[in-house]
Amino acid sequence: MKNKLFLTTAAILFVAICSLSQETGSYTDSRDGKVYKTVKIGSQTWMAENLAYKVDSGCWAYNNDLNNVEIYGYLYDFEAAKKACPTGWHLPSNDEWTTLEDYLGGGNIAGEKLIKCDTTKWVWCVGLFDDQYKFSALPGGAYVLDEFEGLGLECLFWTTTIDA
Repeated sequence: MKNKLFLTTAAILFVAICSLSQETGSYTDSRDGKVYKTVKIGSQTWMAENLAYKVDSGCWAYNNDLNNVEIYGYLYDFEAAKKACPTGWHLPSNDEWTTLEDYLGGGNIAGEKLIKCDTTKWVWCVGLFDDQYKFSALPGGAYVLDEFEGLGLECLFWTTTIDA
């Protein structure tokens, strides 16, 4: 599972570098004009929706269906994920993810506060998750070994930290 996390991604969420001069609650990507929701949780600012910026290679629309990009964003390999980051944003490190988890009460309960329980997207969602912090994690699946998998079931996020 660790390899899957580092080799593919279902979604990319970015942590703002320091204090960016941007509108609270949104960020406009100057490369394509797309506006993304942002959310400040504790001292960190995160994109609150999956990145949908198309880079030259290493990114896929789930099932090669561009309608899925509108909902879930692109799936990226690691190099593409780094290139897709807008200026002033970056892939979070494990320490940044841990800071987020700790702020939310620990890894065992953080997810339920970040998942948007939308039964048209989550296969197993039964209303137990409240998206309390408007992070709005959606199950965009993954692209692994040239196959799409997990749409509606999982969301995976990149980290720049590789555990041994």
